[in-house]
Amino acid sequence: MARKKKKKKYRLFWFFVWMQFLLMILVVGGLGYYYYGGYGKQITSMKDEALLFVRASTEDTFRSSQTSVVYDKNGDTITTLKGEKDVYYLNYEQIPVDVCAAIVSIEDKKFYQHNGVDYKAILRAVKAMIQNGEVTQGGSTITQQLARKIFLNQDKTWQRKVEEMFIATELEKKYNKNKILEFYLNNIYFGNGYYGIQAASRGYFNTEVSMLSLSQIAFLCAIPNNPTLYDPLTNMENTLGRRDRILKQMYEDGKITESAMYLAKAEDIQLNRPATEKNNYVETYTYYCAIRLLMEHEGFAFRTEFNSDEDKSAYQQYYNNMYEQCQKQLYTAGYRIYTSIDMQAQAQLQAAIDEKLAGFTDTNEEGVYKLQSAGVRIDNETGYVSAIVGGRSQDFDGYTLNRAYQSYRQPGSAIKPLIVYTPILERGYTPDSIVVDQPIEEGPSNADGAYSGEMSLRTALAKSKNSVAWQLFEEVTPKAGLAYLKSMNFSRISPEDERLTSALGGLTNGVSPVEMASAYATLENDGDYRMPTCIVKITDAQGNEVVSTSQEATKIYKTTAARMITDMMQTVLTEGTGRGLGVSNMPSAGKTGTTNDNKDGWFVGYTPYYTASIWVGYDMPEKLPGLTGSSYPGEIWHTFMENCHQGLAPLEFLPYVQADTYEREQEQLLQEEQENQEEQQDEPENQEEPENQEEQQDEDLPEEEPAESDNPQEEPEENHENEQELQDN
Repeated sequence: MARKKKKKKYRLFWFFVWMQFLLMILVVGGLGYYYYGGYGKQITSMKDEALLFVRASTEDTFRSSQTSVVYDKNGDTITTLKGEKDVYYLNYEQIPVDVCAAIVSIEDKKFYQHNGVDYKAILRAVKAMIQNGEVTQGGSTITQQLARKIFLNQDKTWQRKVEEMFIATELEKKYNKNKILEFYLNNIYFGNGYYGIQAASRGYFNTEVSMLSLSQIAFLCAIPNNPTLYDPLTNMENTLGRRDRILKQMYEDGKITESAMYLAKAEDIQLNRPATEKNNYVETYTYYCAIRLLMEHEGFAFRTEFNSDEDKSAYQQYYNNMYEQCQKQLYTAGYRIYTSIDMQAQAQLQAAIDEKLAGFTDTNEEGVYKLQSAGVRIDNETGYVSAIVGGRSQDFDGYTLNRAYQSYRQPGSAIKPLIVYTPILERGYTPDSIVVDQPIEEGPSNADGAYSGEMSLRTALAKSKNSVAWQLFEEVTPKAGLAYLKSMNFSRISPEDERLTSALGGLTNGVSPVEMASAYATLENDGDYRMPTCIVKITDAQGNEVVSTSQEATKIYKTTAARMITDMMQTVLTEGTGRGLGVSNMPSAGKTGTTNDNKDGWFVGYTPYYTASIWVGYDMPEKLPGLTGSSYPGEIWHTFMENCHQGLAPLEFLPYVQADTYEREQEQLLQEEQENQEEQQDEPENQEEPENQEEQQDEDLPEEEPAESDNPQEEPEENHENEQELQDN
C-alpha cells in the first residue's frame, strides 16, 4: 500500500515537472514568435504613436472643427455644414448629472474604477461572442471610444484595437475622469449631424440640455451606441426601447429611484426640431452622395448581394461604422463640396410637382401630405444628377423623407424597356419583329382586357401589352433580365424576383426614382451606364482635391439595342400610352408605368439633353382613382421637361441603323487585328514580309453590305446573365 502511494506521489511530481517544462516551451515559443514574427516591433510602434498622439493633445484637440461648404454647378453656395463643437461645447460643470450617470450606466459601469481599459469587460465580450457566435456586447470603455473617435478610424482590426488601448491608457494618465467624460460627451455622435449632447438637445428638442427631463436625457443617451439603429427620426421605437433599458440600468446602479424610473418610462417623447434644422432634398442627397464617395475613397466596397443573413449583418455593421466615420468628416473637416445641381432646374421640378398635386391636401398624423411625388433629372452629357425632389413642398419641421433615393416602389410597366424589350432586341429581334398578343394560361391580362393578335414589337411596347412582355421575358429568362438591373446597381433586387411577374414590375422591394433615371439615361447613352451622383469633386479648405468623380461608363446594353429601344419609345409618346407627353419640337422617348389598383404611377423618359423620372403615390400604398403613368406622373414630366428645354436647339437621337453599321465595323477591325496577330505569331523570326501583304489582307476581308440591308438579327447573341458583379447603391 505504501509503495502504491509512493508511486502515485512520484507520478504527480513528474507530471508537474513535465507541465512546467511544456509551459516554459510555450512561453518561450510565444515570445519568439512575438518578436521574430514582427509583432513586437509593430506593437512597440503603436505604443510610441499612442504616446505622441496624447502628448501632442490639448483641450482644443477635443473642440476643433471646421465648416464645410456645398456649391451648385455654377459655384454658388447651396449650404454649409457645421460641426459646431465650439458653439455647443459644454464644460463638465455645465453637463447635468443625469447625463453623466446615464452614459456611464449604459456604456461603461466601471468607468471610475479602471485606468482606461476594462480587461474583465473585454473577457466578457469574448466569452459572449464564443457562446453566441457573434458580437453581442462591446468591451470598449468610454476612454477607448474617445480614443477611437478622436485619433483613430473604425477599422475592425486587432492593430487598431491595441493602439486604442494604448491611447486610452495614456489619456487616463494625462486627464482626470471628469475631463475625459467632458471630452466624450462633447464629441460622441448622436446621429443626423449632431456631435455632442448640447447639439443633440438643440437638434431633437430645440432646447438647452439643462432643460431636459430625465426621460429626454436617457432618450438622447440611447442614440450613440448605434446612431442608425437608434435614429429617432426613422426608428423611434428602437430609441424608446433603449431609453427604457438605460433607465433600468440607472435604477439598478442606484442613480435614480424606482418611482423616477417608472415616471420617466411613462413620459411621452415628442421631438421638436427647430425649423432651421430642416433638411431639404438637395442637401440630403448631396450629403448621401458625398459620404458614399468618401467611403469609397477609404476603400469601402459596396455590395447588394450576400451569401447569408450573417454575411449581410456583418456588412451592414461595417457599412454603418464607415458611414458614421465619413459623415463626421463631412461635418468637421472643412471640405469644399462641388456638385452638379442646377438650382433653376431644381426649382422647376419642385414647382411642377407642387402645382400638379395642389388639389390633394389630406395629411397624415404628422401633418405630412398623404399623396406624394418624387422626381430626378440627369444631364445626359455628363451623367450627373442635376435636380432631385423627394416630395411636395411643405412648411414642416419634422424629418424630411427624400423619396427620390430613400423610397422604393413597384415600377409597373416602366421596367419593361430595361429587363424585357432591350434584352430581347439584343437577342435578334428588331422593332418590326412580329409578336403575338394572346391570352396566357396563368399569365397576366392586358390593362384594357383585350388581345390584338399579331403585332410588331414596337406596337406591343407602345400599347404596353402585358401578355407580350410576359412571353418575351420568359424567352430572355428572369435571371438574365434582372442581371441588367443588378449591373446598374439597383440595390434591392432579391432572389425572389427571378420570376415572370417581374416583367410587369412586380418586384419584391421595388426601385427608386434615382435608379430608374440612371437606367433610362443608360439607354440614351448608347447602353453605357454611369453611376448616379451629384458630387463632382471634394477639396479641402485650401483647395487641394480630396476625391473626385470621373463618371466612367460601363457597357450594359449593345449600342444597337439601346438605339432601337429609344426609337421604339418615341412611338410610345406619339401613338402609345404616353401620347401627347413629348417635349415640343424636341425628340422625346419614354415609358409609362402603373401598378395594380393604381397605387403607384411612373413616367420615365428622356431627350438628347436630359433624362427624368417621376413617381406619384402614397407613402403607405393605397389606391388613387385615376392614377396612371400618363396622368399625374406623365403631366409632371411633360411640364418640367418643357420648362427646362426652353431655348435649347432640337437634337435628333442617333438612328439605330448607323449603330448597327458601327458595330459591324468595330467587329471587322477587331477580327482584322486578331488575324494580324496570329499571322505574326506563325511567321519565322527573320522572315521578310511580302511587299504586297497589306493589299492581300484587304482583299480577303468580306465585302461590307449596304447600310439598308443590315440585319440586326444576324448579330451574335450576348449573354448578360453573369456579366456584371453587383456593387451597392
